[in-house]
Amino acid sequence: MKRVLITLTTISTLAIPLGAQETVDLAMIERIKAEGLERSKVMEHFNYLTNVVGPRLSATPAYKRAADWGVLRFEEWGLENAHLESWDFGRGWTLEGLTLEMRSPRYFPLFGYPEAWTPSTEGILEGPPVYIGDWTTNDLSTRGSELRGKVVLIAQPQEGFIKEDRLQPTDYEEPVRIGAPRSLPTQTPADRGTLTQLLRDIGVGAVLRPNQGEHGTIFVLGRDNPESASPTVILASEHYNMIVRMIEAGEPVSLRIAIEGQFHEDDTNGYNILAEIPGVDPRIGNEVVMVGAHLDSWHSATGASDNADAVASVMEAMRILKELGVQPRRTIRVALWGSEEQGLHGSREYVARHLGENNPDNRQNLSVYFNHDPGTGGIYGWYMEQNAAAKAVFDAWLEPLNDIGVRKNVMDNIGSTDHLSFRRAGLPGFNTLQDYLDYDVRTHHTNTDFYERLSEEDLAQAAVVLATFLYHAAMRDEKVPRVPIS
Repeated sequence: MKRVLITLTTISTLAIPLGAQETVDLAMIERIKAEGLERSKVMEHFNYLTNVVGPRLSATPAYKRAADWGVLRFEEWGLENAHLESWDFGRGWTLEGLTLEMRSPRYFPLFGYPEAWTPSTEGILEGPPVYIGDWTTNDLSTRGSELRGKVVLIAQPQEGFIKEDRLQPTDYEEPVRIGAPRSLPTQTPADRGTLTQLLRDIGVGAVLRPNQGEHGTIFVLGRDNPESASPTVILASEHYNMIVRMIEAGEPVSLRIAIEGQFHEDDTNGYNILAEIPGVDPRIGNEVVMVGAHLDSWHSATGASDNADAVASVMEAMRILKELGVQPRRTIRVALWGSEEQGLHGSREYVARHLGENNPDNRQNLSVYFNHDPGTGGIYGWYMEQNAAAKAVFDAWLEPLNDIGVRKNVMDNIGSTDHLSFRRAGLPGFNTLQDYLDYDVRTHHTNTDFYERLSEEDLAQAAVVLATFLYHAAMRDEKVPRVPIS
C-alpha cells in the first residue's frame, strides 16, 4: 500500500517535537475521492430526508420514520450493530392545519408559522386584533380582560433584521468572533417569561409575533410549555409591521386565524441511530473513532442545511468506507443524534450512558469524535478546540484534500452543537468548519431551509473529507491527542 510521510513542521506553524511525522495514505485518499466524487449516493440520502420525510421535529412520527430508515440503510451497506437507542424525551407535535389571513379593510394572505408545540386555537378566530406593543406591565394587569379570546400582537414593529452572516474564520489570519450573529431584540411590554404566563392566565385567543428575518424569512422555534403556552404564530416581519401600522393609522383591521396541531404521546422517546465498522487490530480494535450529526430539525421547512446535509454526508462517508472494503484498526462508529435542537439531548444521553465516569474503559478507548453541523456547503476544515497537538495531525490529513476545496483548520472553539457533549465530559470532540453564506441570514432555523439550498458537489466533498479523517484516525498508531485536563 502506497503511503507518504508528511513532516508536520512543514504544514503547521505550531511548535511540535522535532522530526514528528504523521502517516498519510495518499492511495487510500484517492480511492475515497473516486468513490465519493464519481459514484456518490449522497443526494439519494439527502433527497429522502428533505423531500420524502420532510421536517423531523423531535418525538414525531416523521422523526421516527427517518430514524428507522437510517438503521435500514446502515444494515443494507453491511455496517454492524445498527440499532436505535432511546431515552425519555417527551411528547412530539405536528402542525395539521393553519389559517392566517387579513380579511379587512382588504383581503391579504399572511405569511407565518406556528411555534413548535403551540396549542391549537379554539376553532377559527375572526375579528379585530389587539396591539399591545406599547402597553406597560401595569396595563397588562389592569386591562387584561380586553385581551381575553382575542388575537394579540405583542411586540412593537420589528426594526432590526439579521443582515450579515457570521464571519468565515478561514478568510482571516487573526482570530475572529465564532458563532451565529447575536439575536436582535423585540420590544414587548414585559420579559418573555412574564408576558407568556400573563397572556396564558388572561386567556388570549392567539399571539402574533414578528422575528428578526426579512424578505419573507421567518425564524421559528418553539418549546413544550403546557402550563404557560398560548397559541402562537411567528409572522413575516413585514406583514406584522404592516398590521401594526394599519391599526395605529385607525384602519379597521380584521384577521382570521386558526391553528390545528396534534400532540404525539404514544411514543415519547427520543432516538439515536448507531452503527459501526468493527476494528480488526487485536491491540486497538476496541478503541473507537466516532462521527455524528443530528437528525432532528425544526418544522417550518425541511431542515436541509440544518441538518439533513450533514446527515447525508456522514452516512455517505460510512458507505464509502464500507464499499471500499476498509478494515480499520480501530472501530469506526456512526451516530445520528436526536433532539439536538432542544438542547443536545441525544449526544448528552449517549455520553452519559456510555462515556461517563462510571465507564472508564470506554472513556479511555474513545480516540476522537467528529461532529458535522452548523453551516452549509463543503467542509473547509475543523475547529480545533485549542488542541495544538491534534491540529498538527489534522493539518497533515487535510493537506491532500486541497484540490477539493478544503482550506485550513483553526484553533478556535465553536459552541451550540453535539461535540460539546463530548468536550464537557473531558473527551476529544471536534466540529467541521463550513461555508456560512446565507446560513445565518436566510436558512438557519427558518422557513427557507429546503433542498435547493445545497449542492451535490458540496455534500459529496464533505463526505470525502469525513471518510478521509475517519480512515486516518482509525489507522494511526496512537489515538488522537487530547488536551490535558487541568
